Amino acid sequence: MLSFVGLGLWDERDITVKGLEEVRNCDVAYAEFYTSKMGVGIERIEELAGKKIHVLSREEVEDGERILHEAEKKHVCLLAGGDTMAATTHVDLRIRAVERGIPTRVVHGVSIVSAAAGLLGLQVYKFGKVVSIARPQPNFFPLSPYDAIRDNMTMGLHSLLLLDTTGGYMTANEALELLLEMEERKRENLIGEDTPIAVVARISSDDALARAGCLGELRKQDFGSTPHSVVLFGKLHFMEVRALVTLAHAQEKIFKK
Repeated sequence: MLSFVGLGLWDERDITVKGLEEVRNCDVAYAEFYTSKMGVGIERIEELAGKKIHVLSREEVEDGERILHEAEKKHVCLLAGGDTMAATTHVDLRIRAVERGIPTRVVHGVSIVSAAAGLLGLQVYKFGKVVSIARPQPNFFPLSPYDAIRDNMTMGLHSLLLLDTTGGYMTANEALELLLEMEERKRENLIGEDTPIAVVARISSDDALARAGCLGELRKQDFGSTPHSVVLFGKLHFMEVRALVTLAHAQEKIFKK
């Protein structure tokens, strides 16, 4: 058996009761944190589960042979932050397990996709393609996020921006500067200092934060420790505007145009 267990977004308490039972009852527990990092270390999760959890590298998960070989003989759990089936790598691993005759089970966890919308009071079905913001590399400045945001906005859909975790968490401030640089290069008048946006930080923690305002104002604010995510708006329903004003401290006038 190969079970995929979502850990949620922040600490060991985010795992569901069903997920915790799955981990406690399995023979071998693995975890990976390259697709989604959490706010606590593996030790806290091990203490709650009452067993050793082996953290795998990205290469080990993508290769998958270690996991699949064990699952042919034992009940193996693979733990990951958020909802495990949000990662293409995990879907591929599950398909390969089924093709080898290994039974699989999925225990879902809280996903940033629904949680970010919920914290801001936005309607989750009005979000378009999720956009990843990566740090530029020497001689390479990716502009595909700009195109994805434009496509979402054209359809009146909101854009959830997930920020780079390689080499340390990217802050919302860094992401906003990159968006302005993308605009400077594309020059399609999509993003500017007066663009209404929202920032969420440390979702599911006791000090989770939600702020909405103009990009030019928010890029100068301190949102505290990471992880951060950013939301750009499509067509807002009047209830969404009300939620952003009430829950995310936005000024209603920024949405008038």
